[in-house]
Amino acid sequence: MTRLGDLERAVMDVLWDSVPATSDGVTVREVADALDGRELAYTTVMTVLDRLAGKGMVQREREGRAWRYRPAATREAHIAQLMLDALDLGGSRDAALVRFARSVTGTEAEVLRAALSAEAGLPGSGLTDRVEDPRAGGPALDEATDR
Repeated sequence: MTRLGDLERAVMDVLWDSVPATSDGVTVREVADALDGRELAYTTVMTVLDRLAGKGMVQREREGRAWRYRPAATREAHIAQLMLDALDLGGSRDAALVRFARSVTGTEAEVLRAALSAEAGLPGSGLTDRVEDPRAGGPALDEATDR
């Protein structure tokens, strides 16, 4: 998976934060307007969205003469893929996983334990279709779509 540049990440954040999964998406103008504080030309935002579509990060659908864009995957699925890609960088995957496990907070470790138990089909894992994000105030993660 390709890492995102700063502007690509800002555009994806707009899409992830403002486009529900059931939505038809947003237009270039809507993304540009949401990037307030950045004085970007319409064509710049259009180019970034076109490149993100080429990378498979966004899906687009023609609406008249314009395109409507929506994320191809959730933010959580993207982050999980980045983590898996990092494990493939070389060295020992096991050692990297152990080091990661030792660096998470207690709450994050509980989320990992519950997810692993649910994946193994263990009864009483306490994991339902939705897992609360361990960060205070974070959104719930939808397991079915975030794999």
